[in-house]
Amino acid sequence: MFLEAGVDADEYWCEWHGGPGYSGVALHVRRAISPTRPTFSSPAFDFEHRVLTTTIGEITVASVYVPNGNKDFQAKMRFLEGLEAFARAQQEAQHTLVICGDLNVARTERDVHPKERKPRAIGQLPEERAMLERILACGLVDVGRAVDPDNDGLFTWWPPWRNMRQRNIGWRLDYVLASTTLASQVTACPVHHLVGTSDHAPVLATFG
Repeated sequence: MFLEAGVDADEYWCEWHGGPGYSGVALHVRRAISPTRPTFSSPAFDFEHRVLTTTIGEITVASVYVPNGNKDFQAKMRFLEGLEAFARAQQEAQHTLVICGDLNVARTERDVHPKERKPRAIGQLPEERAMLERILACGLVDVGRAVDPDNDGLFTWWPPWRNMRQRNIGWRLDYVLASTTLASQVTACPVHHLVGTSDHAPVLATFG
């Protein structure tokens, strides 16, 4: 999530969940839809400041940063299992849910440029992809792919060398997942590939 240029930060309730190190997540809630400051919290499976949630009306939003798994793959899998349990609990309670952020899994082969496809690369492993599908099976829709189903160049992360971003040789690792009823109201979900200095690009979903 990001604030567009020219937007006054005072128009938002802002919460940062982070600490020393490289991980952290945040949420920005427009004051126009929540006149009082909402409650922000993190579920029990959170570690390294990787999940922040809030509920606005009937919608729960989770900002998520899944571990990449290169240092501790089992920790990544445990985190994904925790995220699935969280999504399942929201579904069983009939809550509308949005999960957004860097999930560090390329959902299918199509979500990796052919030059970057590596059968044993973390982020492309079958067990990771299976976990992402289990999360989606909790009544969620991959909004970016639903809006742009035929785009074979839909990527959100590029290796930071050899002009990979300019050449669009990347992976799709960043997602907006939304409950079916909310996903049916989406009007756009572009990747802003020219925005920011990170090796990731923001994904901005608009719901009508």
